[in-house]
Amino acid sequence: MAEIEALRATFAETHNVSSAISLARERGEGPSTGARVEAALRRFDEARADRLMEESLALRSVERTVEEVLLGAVERLGAQRDSPEYQFAWRYATGWLSAALRVSPPAHRPEGVMIFDAAGAYDPDALHAQALELALRRGGLRTLAMSVAVDPARLGRAVRALAPTAVVLTGTGAPMDVWGRLVYAARAGERAVWVLDYRGALPDTGASTVGRLGNDALTARDLLLERLRSSAGTTVRGAAAATVNRRAAPSAG
Repeated sequence: MAEIEALRATFAETHNVSSAISLARERGEGPSTGARVEAALRRFDEARADRLMEESLALRSVERTVEEVLLGAVERLGAQRDSPEYQFAWRYATGWLSAALRVSPPAHRPEGVMIFDAAGAYDPDALHAQALELALRRGGLRTLAMSVAVDPARLGRAVRALAPTAVVLTGTGAPMDVWGRLVYAARAGERAVWVLDYRGALPDTGASTVGRLGNDALTARDLLLERLRSSAGTTVRGAAAATVNRRAAPSAG
């Protein structure tokens, strides 16, 4: 059975019988890949998909397992979103990501990130939103993810609790006026809030002040953390300059 599974996986990658046989002989079953997870999901084999994900975690980080194995497998099945295989895969992925979120380590950074998600059920962007939340949490940030259907007039308590440094907009299912009301509500606190786009939630007009986080969770996390580091460095330098200026100022006496 292991040889059959290895051959099935390599054929899914190469689409050529002789190449698949050669590759299977060369590497045996090999490490988990998105193609092997896709094959398991295509057969509605949840137990095997679980084993393959566990094998990947032995070789890759959680974030890379999500990006390179899980999301890749689901997206390759997404050509027909009304197919049973894709809907099974989508639900498997959202369940796996939810479980990973529950066991992610507690935040160790003071900054908070509020995510507004406009993706609907069975939309691949919904999985990418979950992947982003997981990457940010594992990066030490406090996160709070909500649907764009949330009532902006009732966001006050959430904003005060999180005190977000950044608001991330993701998903393409919301018009500009909805985004505008949510951003306005999120900025109702006492601190400045960055507005950031993930995976093209807002049209890129070239003149927007909205920051762009790219299309994958790891890139988005790294860009956001770098922005936080740069902001913290600017704040420290500004405080140091103010201290020097106060010391250099002549006394009033």
